[in-house]
Amino acid sequence: MPNPTLIAAGRRALEIEARAVAQLLPRVDDTFVRACELILAASGRVVVSGLGKSGLVGHKIASTLASTGTPAFFLHAAEASHGDLGMVMRGDVLLAISNSGETPELLALLAPLRRLGVPVIAMTGHGQSTLAREAAVHIDVSVAEEACPLNLAPTASTTAVLAMGDALATALLEARGFTSEDFARAHPGGALGRKLLLHVSDVMRRGDDLPRVPVTATLEQGLLEMSRKGLGMTAVVNAAGGLAGVFTDGDLRRALDRGLDLRGGTLQSAMTASPRSIRPDDLAAEAVNRMQEHRITALLVVDADGRLVGALNIHDLLRAGVV
Repeated sequence: MPNPTLIAAGRRALEIEARAVAQLLPRVDDTFVRACELILAASGRVVVSGLGKSGLVGHKIASTLASTGTPAFFLHAAEASHGDLGMVMRGDVLLAISNSGETPELLALLAPLRRLGVPVIAMTGHGQSTLAREAAVHIDVSVAEEACPLNLAPTASTTAVLAMGDALATALLEARGFTSEDFARAHPGGALGRKLLLHVSDVMRRGDDLPRVPVTATLEQGLLEMSRKGLGMTAVVNAAGGLAGVFTDGDLRRALDRGLDLRGGTLQSAMTASPRSIRPDDLAAEAVNRMQEHRITALLVVDADGRLVGALNIHDLLRAGVV
């Protein structure tokens, strides 16, 4: 049976965190714009730093920035004073995260960064804190209460920082004109990357794996080629290598219905002329769209001169992770 106490506690936490995020809306203001402009004007990277839970959230913010067009990395605040500050260069911007704004390890970075000419954007929950006062820009991420019933564990406060970090990343994304293709290049191993980066030439069959017969072939020769290559079809080409037609399982059924002689009949009398095709430099995702649109499971690939260069079917696209 459901435990009403646990349900109530979970819902209360979500309600508190939802209010904390909603209260950030009026804080996306001129100060937020200055932070964006500071980052856009920088010739270097955004260095995100924090400690404890703020550091964990900072890791995610740095990752989001980097994957959406703003070069960024995370710098551990405690390690920075022991050599890792050498990772920061002139032209960078520091995004310092501290709910109290008094984290000693972060405050220790202010003087050396000032000498290096690296401006600081602070995200804190206390506008009068040392970090907030010393920063070039302060973004207020304070919350009325934590979702923790003891009002101690960082919960709503870390959610607010994470949400503001996402707001910053998406605003910068739009300002840079970052596109889905740019996103794919930063995520080549993901599903979107495969859809936007893989081309037909990357997955098509070619050479000896490509089923093809001359336009003078018999039906029997076409059937043998289909069986050898296992694509459920064969291309029919003219003497110049141009695509003249395709012979598929469907064409075979129609030939049988018409009573054509499978041994003596010509393939030209049973093939489909002007078949569906695609270019090798088209996206593999476009091959999926054409197959779905025309309710077919395979496509021939031709170059700009109409010469046959490859073939692929839905299983090739499945293996490549495009479907």
